[in-house]
Amino acid sequence: TELTPFMMYVLFDMPLALGTITILCVDLGTDIMPSLSLAYEKPERGIMSRPPRDPVKDKMTNAKMVSFCYGQIGLIEASGGFFAYAVCLAQCGFWPSRAIGMRTFWDADVNDMRDSYGQEWTYEQRKKLEKACQSCFFIGIVVAQTANVLINKTKRVSLFRHGMRNMQMIAAILATLALACFLVYTPKINDALGLYPIKGLWWLPALPFALYLMAYAELKKLMCNLFPGSWYDNELNW
Repeated sequence: TELTPFMMYVLFDMPLALGTITILCVDLGTDIMPSLSLAYEKPERGIMSRPPRDPVKDKMTNAKMVSFCYGQIGLIEASGGFFAYAVCLAQCGFWPSRAIGMRTFWDADVNDMRDSYGQEWTYEQRKKLEKACQSCFFIGIVVAQTANVLINKTKRVSLFRHGMRNMQMIAAILATLALACFLVYTPKINDALGLYPIKGLWWLPALPFALYLMAYAELKKLMCNLFPGSWYDNELNW
């Protein structure tokens, strides 16, 4: 999720969607509390009826886990962040088609760059918009990671069947959202972190991706329970 903004920056010559300091805010700030709250999660039903892991064949980290976490979940989260980034750019005048290939002009010290509607933007105005777009991407990650921690409560049992009895997790999610608000909307702090106060509506673009992430995980659990031992089950469980 955090690598894709730099890939798009290099490959498609777009303005940077997420700064390095903002990545640290995710890794050392908003990700920590929800991750720690998983330690308080009660075991899911039927876990003691499963055979133990084979220490030779079943590694803690394998290709299946990397494929699911980075190739599937990570791409969904990154899509939510980029959609929020694109919405912010588009509402301010730069359509996605205009954003591709404009990094050279975007970062140049010129004060007459035109957007998709012919409006001129100064260098200072563009950099403020860049911070706003990065804030939208940051909020998109926070929203998607909230869904991510919920789907990781269980491996095979539906979240709706397992329930939300982990009060520490609920408190951690609320604290994470509060921390994100603090980082984005607190004067001086947001400027130091390369963030910018964004409209409340710009929190919403990433929400459908978070819901899709939960639906995707629920479908995966359902299919694995309906067809135990199948190719699908073997490929999506480790």
